[in-house]
Amino acid sequence: RCSVDNRVTRVAWLNRSSILYAGNDKWCLDPRVVLLANTKTQYSIQIQDVDVYDEGPYTCSVQTDNHPKTSRVHLIVQVSPKIVEISSDISINEGGNVSLTCIATGRPDPTITWRHISPKAVGFISEDEYLEITGITREQSGEYECSASNDVSAPVVQRVKVTVNYPPYISDAKSTGVPVGQKGILLCEASAVPSADFQWYKDDKRLAEGQKGLKVENKPFFSRLTFFNVSEQDYGNYTCVASNQLGNTNASMILYGE
Repeated sequence: RCSVDNRVTRVAWLNRSSILYAGNDKWCLDPRVVLLANTKTQYSIQIQDVDVYDEGPYTCSVQTDNHPKTSRVHLIVQVSPKIVEISSDISINEGGNVSLTCIATGRPDPTITWRHISPKAVGFISEDEYLEITGITREQSGEYECSASNDVSAPVVQRVKVTVNYPPYISDAKSTGVPVGQKGILLCEASAVPSADFQWYKDDKRLAEGQKGLKVENKPFFSRLTFFNVSEQDYGNYTCVASNQLGNTNASMILYGE
């Protein structure tokens, strides 16, 4: 807007050195620029659908009987943050190094932060476009959230999934006492990424699925060996072997009588 009075004889709006309007006459080709008011008190233009390229100085030039006068206004264009590039989901072996990148645009330049989406995580782990993790541990697996924020609108967020692979670790394998004729269960629990494959051995002989009187149930985090009707021959030492492509581990347990 440009306020004028009755001493003004001529008016014009300029963008830098280009004339946009002179009086009622449009001098620019841009259809987004329109004349809103040309009255005895106000000379106003409107720029529709503002773009970043519209930023800069605009000058209202008026001619009076005495001399020309100008007043200048600077248009600042703000842009909501937008994440334009972010790292893909990644799978890495424990102990490896991870580099995550999050590039965002906006005006003013957005602030970028990274955080680990985890119950144990506290606050931001990086206040930068880049997140570097050296010697990653299994506890550092999960989702990492990049947030880009400026004061124009709400922050935008995107997530990257980091999978940390590690060899099996048997967390629970207990010996069990069962009387003859009863049902007996040996349980082997193991954590691993990717999930462990399980095998059972009695002494040095591998137990096959479907063996008479036995059932082997393998799940991602445990294996269960069930004896439907325990006999004297079933008593003895059993070994559970858990393996994935990163390694294997085993644990021994005993099925014994009362």
